[in-house]
Amino acid sequence: MKIALINENSQAAKNDMICQALKKVVEPMGHEVFNYGMYKPEDEAQLTYVQVGILAAVLLNSGAADYVITGCGTGEGAMLACNSFPGVICGHVEDPLDAYTFAQINDGNAIALPFAKGFGWGGDLNLEYIFEKLYVEESGQGYPRERAVPEKANKKILDEVKKVTYQDMNTILKSMDRELTKGALSTEGFENYFWDNCKDEAIRETVQEILAK
Repeated sequence: MKIALINENSQAAKNDMICQALKKVVEPMGHEVFNYGMYKPEDEAQLTYVQVGILAAVLLNSGAADYVITGCGTGEGAMLACNSFPGVICGHVEDPLDAYTFAQINDGNAIALPFAKGFGWGGDLNLEYIFEKLYVEESGQGYPRERAVPEKANKKILDEVKKVTYQDMNTILKSMDRELTKGALSTEGFENYFWDNCKDEAIRETVQEILAK
């Protein structure tokens, strides 16, 4: 699995610590981490939580990433921004139980973490425990297990609802404010990782047009 890490500007200083905790847990499982930044508060590309949602949606809809780890001060803004787009099911996760139940019940492909709220002593350990429970088992098996059948059915229903209520990602990219979108896709990490990992040629062409690449 290709796991993308994205930080917005208010929590960019924590990027390295978050990335190290994520790699420590998931790389032994065989997953690969791609750190899209922001890497530090002074980065030239300053991502807002709205732009985090744009970037996450591009990565997931293009196949450049299979899962997105992101967040903001409270995690709420990043979650709302991510869920504004098709092909993204983002959960708000504060602790390991949230991570496990979201993975098993909702079978999403992104989580938004509160990187400022309640993030004190032991914050790095809490992240490790969250990542462990997020990926400890195959996603979408249901919890409790006797609820697996209706929970899987509800997930399929949600997927079909989102197909109707959302435009496709390529149309969205062409319709959104060009400078807002360009800013979301101008990070060093995007340049380093997206082009080799993108699987959707239509999205690739639209992104090239936006960036005038």
